[in-house]
Amino acid sequence: MAKIALITGATAGIGEATAELFAREGYDLVLTGRRKDRLDHVAHRLNKKYNVDIATSSFDVRDRQEVVDTLNGLPERWKKVNVLVNNAGLSQGLDPIDKGDYDDWDRMIDTNVKGLLYVSKIVANWMIDHGHGHIINLGSIAGKEVYANGNVYCASKHAVDALSKAMRIDLLPHGIKVTAVHPGAVETEFSIVRFKGDEKRAKKVYEGFDALSAEDIAETIWFAVSRPAHVNINELIVMPTAQANAGTIFRK
Repeated sequence: MAKIALITGATAGIGEATAELFAREGYDLVLTGRRKDRLDHVAHRLNKKYNVDIATSSFDVRDRQEVVDTLNGLPERWKKVNVLVNNAGLSQGLDPIDKGDYDDWDRMIDTNVKGLLYVSKIVANWMIDHGHGHIINLGSIAGKEVYANGNVYCASKHAVDALSKAMRIDLLPHGIKVTAVHPGAVETEFSIVRFKGDEKRAKKVYEGFDALSAEDIAETIWFAVSRPAHVNINELIVMPTAQANAGTIFRK
């Protein structure tokens, strides 16, 4: 029987790349995301390419009741999750604290922190029932450092870092692994979302250097998951060669 990976935010970027890699490795998939049409497209493509079973579940991780009802409503066969990848996350705006937007703050905290908690509680209990599991939390270099105007986004990713450590302690008696992956600059839709559709501004973020790709982070996740049963990678910080820390990038 194939193993199962549940991946949130699987409609694009790191989530989609991770879904592709796990499908390639023979995992059946539960893919979640807000954009149902995009989610169905990804599922159809991967099913056709790799001949794995895929269930899709369209919801917004910010909506607690929707998360609870949708995940608990999955058939029992899909609740035997081996790997949870908490990938859903975003940044909104790049403003100093005194000029920040309340709605931006709510969206980041509700998605990056509360959404991760809602999904993790449900899936962790499935893993406890089945006596195994591995949770991968997508953090950020912003969860290790703070940079100018990053305030609330950095705070939300610091929370992911802390929650990953706490999960590792709480789930230790159940044999459940917890890994945090903290990427630096990855060229995906991240900056387009941050700048609310301003593609020109988003493109400038990655000019003059080779950023990480979504596939780079998917491979990092797979490395952690593919270790022997007695080995857990607690955390990994992954940066482009051109990036030394959150605020220092060498551009040609």
